[in-house]
Amino acid sequence: MNKPIRSAALLGRAFAAVLLLAVAGCGGLGTLPPASPSDPEEKGAEYRIGSDDNLDIFIWRNPDLSAAVPVRPDGKITIPLIEDLQATGKTPTELARDIEKELSVYIQDPIVTVMIRAFVGTFQDRVRVVGEAQRPQALAYRSTMTLLDVMIAVGGTTDFAAGNRATLTRQISGKPQQYRVRIDDLLHDGDMTANVRIKPGDVIVIPEAWF
Repeated sequence: MNKPIRSAALLGRAFAAVLLLAVAGCGGLGTLPPASPSDPEEKGAEYRIGSDDNLDIFIWRNPDLSAAVPVRPDGKITIPLIEDLQATGKTPTELARDIEKELSVYIQDPIVTVMIRAFVGTFQDRVRVVGEAQRPQALAYRSTMTLLDVMIAVGGTTDFAAGNRATLTRQISGKPQQYRVRIDDLLHDGDMTANVRIKPGDVIVIPEAWF
């Protein structure tokens, strides 16, 4: 292992340890019910555009104005005739209506369709996994996402993980709530009662095992 990789791994473990201490100071941990196929989807869970998304913008009968564009880190896009238009936080339909309004100065009754070609999602909705995951990262939230989906995306846990001591932090009414999640039971024993539903903005911390 080279020095930069080793330093990044140590930093990730240190960050996970700090989060665990913060969790420990908040009292007992709650438990979450297992995910079920009959669980209702999140209300109002329309996809909202995030920075780093890639968009296909189609202007009917104006192919020269249609474009495939990335959403810049500042949350804006640039297309022909429109230089800086805010995109993040909007649904594709909302952005399409905004583009139509801007283009109406140049085109009579423009009709715009916005499609997402590659998506990441808004910053606050991303699901974050830190600590002893094979690939700690922030993931785009997907409807009906479960803990198993998240663990597949991050490649499972490392050999040093204490998966059954992992925690999930979720914002409820503006306040963080912590829950225990049983990753080892889920991944190693196939215990599907440990497969809980994930929500936008969840943070999963996987601590290092005590030897």
